Amino acid sequence: MRIETVTLRELGMRLKAPFETSSEVTWERRILLVEVGVDGLHGWGEITAAENPFYNAETTDTAWHVTRDFIVPFILGKTVATAAEIGVLLDPIRGHEMAKAGVENALWDIEAQQSGLPLAKLLGGTRQEIPCGVSIGIQPSTSTLLEKIECELRAGYQRIKLKIKPGKDLDLLDAVRKRYPGITLMVDANSAYRLEHLRLLRALDQYNLLMIEQPLAWDDIYQHSLLQAQLRTPVCLDECIRTPSHAEAAIKLAACRVINIKLGRVGGHAQARRVHDISVLHSIPVWCGGMLESGVGRAHNVAMSTLLGFSLPGDVSASQRYWDEDIIEPEVEVGLAGTIRVPVTPGLGYRVRRKRVESLTVRQEHWQA
Repeated sequence: MRIETVTLRELGMRLKAPFETSSEVTWERRILLVEVGVDGLHGWGEITAAENPFYNAETTDTAWHVTRDFIVPFILGKTVATAAEIGVLLDPIRGHEMAKAGVENALWDIEAQQSGLPLAKLLGGTRQEIPCGVSIGIQPSTSTLLEKIECELRAGYQRIKLKIKPGKDLDLLDAVRKRYPGITLMVDANSAYRLEHLRLLRALDQYNLLMIEQPLAWDDIYQHSLLQAQLRTPVCLDECIRTPSHAEAAIKLAACRVINIKLGRVGGHAQARRVHDISVLHSIPVWCGGMLESGVGRAHNVAMSTLLGFSLPGDVSASQRYWDEDIIEPEVEVGLAGTIRVPVTPGLGYRVRRKRVESLTVRQEHWQA
């Protein structure tokens, strides 16, 4: 595959409702799309960086800069046998996994098209449907939260994830468990707690949670091992797992019992598969996390979630949960059983709506070898 063209676009997309975590509230998304041209074929990837450096160090603007000034010069005109080889070309660039992933994943789309395979099959996936959960941001009131949970359960979602932070945790869980004692429930702290909160975190054990996601510092593994030893509830690591070696260290330190894999956070499909394989080897379940992606990123998440180790419902939910109108067709849909059917057509499995993309584009750069 000779990389002949690269196009980088920023789209402005407004969520249907604001999404609040322990660190920020998001309403307007600045979506970065990467389109790569190889032998007359076009592949699409999404750079899933947020607008602000509150999830990790990358942002929309740093990703644009690194892609334009470093990644594109490293890859334009170069030839790789497989999409996985792009990592070798980009290895001199330290970090910036989300920017790298956008380019690499576009090449996975092309390789799947060339092979005549759905991307899921090319990755080694075996599932025809993937189980879906939903992530609910911090709400202005308990009554509003309960209404949202009811809505998502009616839509069929198999697992409910609640964002929490100090002051918005135990009382909320009390109310939720009283109303819904039997649902599959987890919480995500996005690094809002410290070991000094141990008594509060141990109180989470009473709520029969599937897991608590990244309760401590975003870049910590060791202190999570101290916490997990004190909890019955499984700890799931997210932000601090950026490489396969991080995953291996976390598992060997017993810092977690579950790992969330996000394509952007780990640098693309090749690295995601390595994290997956290490987790499966050690009997650690994994699931796919979300970054408020457009349909392009969502489609890549669907493909990744077909791998064997993705045994827990992920955050891959329907397009209509977030957007009045997505940029792919068909849009990602969740059935009443809480699953998404995996597409069987070659490549990404969803068609990018170019006119829709163009109407939302606020800046664009194009490079040709």
